[in-house]
Amino acid sequence: MSEECCGPDERAPRPQPVALGGIRRLEPSPVRHTDGDACCGPEPLPRGAERADEHDGQDAEVRPPWWRDPALLPSAIAGVFLLAGYLFEWSGFAVPALVLQVVSLVAGASTFVPGAIRRLVRGRLGVGLLMTIAAVGAVILGHVGEAAALAFLFSLAEALEDRAMDRAKEGLRALLSLIPETVRVSRLSGEAVVAVAEVRELDILVVGAGERVATDGIVVEGRSSIDASAVTGESIPIEVGPGDEVPAGAVNGSATLRIEATADGRDNSLTQIVRLVEQAHARKGERARLADRIARPLVPAVLILAALVAGFGFLVGDPGTWIERALVVLVAASPCALAIAVPVTVISAIGSASRFGVVIKSGEAFERLGTIRAIALDKTGTLTRNEPAVVEVRVAAGVDRERVLALAAAVEATSTHPLAAAVGRAVGDRLPATDVVEDAGRGLVGTVDGVAVRVGNVRWLPPGSLAADATALASAGMTVVVVEADGAVVGLIGVRDELRPEAAETIRMLRAQGIEPVMLTGDNARTAQALAAEAGIDDVRAEQSPTDKAAAIEGLVADRPTAMVGDGINDAPALATATVGIAMGVKGSAAAIESADVAFTGHDLRLLPGALAHARRGRRIMTINIGLALAIIVVLFPLALFGVLGLASVVLVHEIAEVVVILNGVRAAYRPAALRALAAPAPRSEVVGV
Repeated sequence: MSEECCGPDERAPRPQPVALGGIRRLEPSPVRHTDGDACCGPEPLPRGAERADEHDGQDAEVRPPWWRDPALLPSAIAGVFLLAGYLFEWSGFAVPALVLQVVSLVAGASTFVPGAIRRLVRGRLGVGLLMTIAAVGAVILGHVGEAAALAFLFSLAEALEDRAMDRAKEGLRALLSLIPETVRVSRLSGEAVVAVAEVRELDILVVGAGERVATDGIVVEGRSSIDASAVTGESIPIEVGPGDEVPAGAVNGSATLRIEATADGRDNSLTQIVRLVEQAHARKGERARLADRIARPLVPAVLILAALVAGFGFLVGDPGTWIERALVVLVAASPCALAIAVPVTVISAIGSASRFGVVIKSGEAFERLGTIRAIALDKTGTLTRNEPAVVEVRVAAGVDRERVLALAAAVEATSTHPLAAAVGRAVGDRLPATDVVEDAGRGLVGTVDGVAVRVGNVRWLPPGSLAADATALASAGMTVVVVEADGAVVGLIGVRDELRPEAAETIRMLRAQGIEPVMLTGDNARTAQALAAEAGIDDVRAEQSPTDKAAAIEGLVADRPTAMVGDGINDAPALATATVGIAMGVKGSAAAIESADVAFTGHDLRLLPGALAHARRGRRIMTINIGLALAIIVVLFPLALFGVLGLASVVLVHEIAEVVVILNGVRAAYRPAALRALAAPAPRSEVVGV
């Protein structure tokens, strides 16, 4: 189904783009295809828009049930008249039978003959031309019924193919439908309803209960829960309040929110996802290129072969028989199923992946994703939450744990250090502190309730009697904060960026698929080893610079296909070097996302084994489809050449095979078992997007 096979698509009048929120929405044409040329199949962009122009107020277009689909009408007419013609023929009424068969032929051929002729005039060959020649030849030889059967079956297969491709693209259309048409914006003069395309960064959006968020933003007023499952793939509502990020397309819960837009209505996380998926449909992988390389020369080769078969008939003195066989060979060797074998699978799989929070940027990346045998994971922000937290507190004799935390939090209240924020989150109300002075790189000094307090690292404040405890905390991968009151060490606070709750389960799932995990981190070896042991990772490479990470990935790739998962600028070289680079949403840097082949819109690490299983399954389906398509040609060709099967029989087998290939490709849209666990509530949620 590629343009390389026989040039630009001319099946139908091209859909007209309609601007809506910066997305090129395609208005559907009334007729889907006019030449039925399977070798020049669907465009990578969606055939139809999710809804009509923003100004016309029309309801969203949906794929009609098959019995009401106008694209199937010519095939239905051809089938009814063909059946009636056969009934009259079997009853001995030759003339009425011939008339009915002619009507059937015209109805079926109208879907592909005009386009095939236009293509031929422009010097391009396609499968539609093979079918046209076969039908015309059958009529000349007096086999009108067989020509009508060919036209009916071929037009029906092409119409079903279009429906299958539409179904494969519904995931993308579902994403488009998440963008509302209008939004309420707070102005100085009051609230105003504006088109989403008019929303600009820093506008204040008013989002009522049950309404969708029009663009990415930060809550500035109100508290509510949002359902971002359609965008991030996360299953439970997320509580949000002032300062929290919300993605475009999320559904607000029961309270009104005021949200400051951080992106224009025409260029937000959701529109970026849509563009990436559209681009992915156009960029082909190895198997798609293989199918193209086989199908592209096959059409002229079949024409030459059929001409040779017909010429052989004149040499042996039996032109009628061999011309008829030449026509059957035209049909038997046409690459319809081969041309559709890969695209329907890729579009189904990529569209489906986008619905559970995995955006795959190209068909090539999807194919490579299915080959992965090792996966390197960055520690900070990927395996961990990237939010340092107080994990453990050790206290001196006679000192209360809460007292140690309260003293530290009071002195660190004005500090911007991440460790200070972690200590602050571990307490409720802070005690007031005075005379606070920060000694950069070492700690802070202040007075709390008349007590002289010092808080700092072990290099500045020796832990004294708690030295053994400090060593134990450090061995567990924690950063140790020493708290001193009136010259005596009263406690130690262990702070660590904790693993995500699902990290260990993710590693187990990866190992179950035969994928070896590797940790790559710029952190110190002791911390990395502690967290790796907790996650279940054996291969740990710590204190890695960006260059070191890229070199490590290069070594892994030389041994086996390797994916790299990261979210920071320092991960970008490794992401670009890997067989497949995977970025963890917008919490990661733009450089990481740009360098990656796959991006997650959710934070749940279990998407990793799920996406890998999904890609492996899709890759297997592609291989099966290509093998099946080639097998049909190999089997039918000798049967057609030696007269074992006639024209009608070959057409029937050929088109059934094409339908089987299409249905098999659509299976790639189904969610693999590895993703079913994500249907259950995750232990922790947060909002991220691409």
